[in-house]
Amino acid sequence: MLYEFYEWNHAVLAPFRAVADATKAIYQNPMNPMAHTEMGRTVAAMAELFERTTRVYGKPSFDLHDTFVDGMRVPVIDKPVWRKPFAELLHFERALPEGRKPDPRFLIVAPMSGHYATLLRGTVEALLPYGEIYITDWQDARTVPVSAGRFDLDSYVDYVIDMLRFLGPGVNVIGVCQPAVPVMMAVARMEEDGDPCHPATMTLMGGPIDTRVNPTAVNKLAEAKGIDWFRQNVIMKVPFPQAGCMREVYPGFLQLTGFMSMNLDRHLIAHKDFFWHLVENDGDSAEKHRTFYDEYNAVMDLTAEFYLQTVEEVFIKHSLPRGTITHHGKRLDMGQIRRTALLTVEGENDDISGVGQTRAAHDLCRNIPDDMRVHYLQPKVGHYGVFNGSRFRAEIAPRIVDFALTHGHRAAPKADVAHEARDEAGLQPPPALEGASLPEDAVVSAVAVSGDVSLDAGARASSPFEDPATDASVPSFIPPPAVGEDDGLSGAPILLDAVRKSKKSER
Repeated sequence: MLYEFYEWNHAVLAPFRAVADATKAIYQNPMNPMAHTEMGRTVAAMAELFERTTRVYGKPSFDLHDTFVDGMRVPVIDKPVWRKPFAELLHFERALPEGRKPDPRFLIVAPMSGHYATLLRGTVEALLPYGEIYITDWQDARTVPVSAGRFDLDSYVDYVIDMLRFLGPGVNVIGVCQPAVPVMMAVARMEEDGDPCHPATMTLMGGPIDTRVNPTAVNKLAEAKGIDWFRQNVIMKVPFPQAGCMREVYPGFLQLTGFMSMNLDRHLIAHKDFFWHLVENDGDSAEKHRTFYDEYNAVMDLTAEFYLQTVEEVFIKHSLPRGTITHHGKRLDMGQIRRTALLTVEGENDDISGVGQTRAAHDLCRNIPDDMRVHYLQPKVGHYGVFNGSRFRAEIAPRIVDFALTHGHRAAPKADVAHEARDEAGLQPPPALEGASLPEDAVVSAVAVSGDVSLDAGARASSPFEDPATDASVPSFIPPPAVGEDDGLSGAPILLDAVRKSKKSER
């Protein structure tokens, strides 16, 4: 009944939001003399604050329209190139000159943990100058009809495998946070089956590979409550008239309530400050608040079977590090991974995936040669700083690109391997796939890190999470974390001199 009450509440408030919108428009109209007075701005601020705190926030857009490649600004268009009921594969297509040799391809597997893939906007933006970027765009479960079937952890792994097969050999897959586990499972299955589309490299960032190592409050809560508590307290059915009516889900609004309640006083202060910024006509500060909460309040439902299976297998049973994880009933052995290079990244202050939890992947992937594995611990960042923010751009993203260039040549893509998957989907082949390869002279052995050099003339801070003044609880699979990590604003983005030199040598 709680989900029904939530929907009913928003329906009841709809006319009041319309009145608030009209009031705001009237008192902000420059033709209205009141708009230029403190009283007029106060009325408009009250109306906007009411409307924003009672609306249902829709799915954000990436808004990445250009990037810099080899010192030139080029347009970028994001478009779906692969689609199934619970996900689309978005490609950020860059308008590159004809005849230019292809860059490495990256498949970013975004978390399915409440917020949309746009949470990784900064991750995509930092990698765009140096590769063809694809990202998983997971769908809100309440928009998927029950007739589309179930979606659990096994389905997640299937989707990752299908995407890798669609893109063909030589892809560099990146699992950010929660997807680290299913990405490992997918690669292990592909390696065991001898699939030629196995990725060239696998980068796991802040993922819960082994939550027994340095357990955080999130990990302890999952073990303390047990799976029955989650099943009884957070699982609900989608109400009519949503497309996913009667589907069992972990509702997004319930997740958001948990995020907010963890630091309610901070959110209240942020909204109070927003009100006074509007009254004082401080447009920049007000816009920063809008940008942050437009993203933060946009949440999606998760299918009950995926959520519960992940909680049980990853956080309670620890099936992956114990070697008992299965895919459609068949046990997976991470030791089967031999040909895919492994890079793991952790944050020194991560309070979601504790230090050492992601590094555990190296122990499990015991048969990857030593020269094909790297672990990196980023100082002075928390969970969000592992995949976004200034230190990510300056110190982590260059290492990801360097790793892909170093090991990508081991599995150069071939044009005919993924044709069958693309033909079945009725889609066009991804750009820069046909005949793509990375010459050995493009391998970069080192990347200079300098906080004084800009990544690009057009590099920008695309995420409000970077600002400590507006930082708030970063989404976690279970439950929300504490607030206040320092993303590290002191460093500036860097210039990948070594990468660019290798590109010039290719031309």
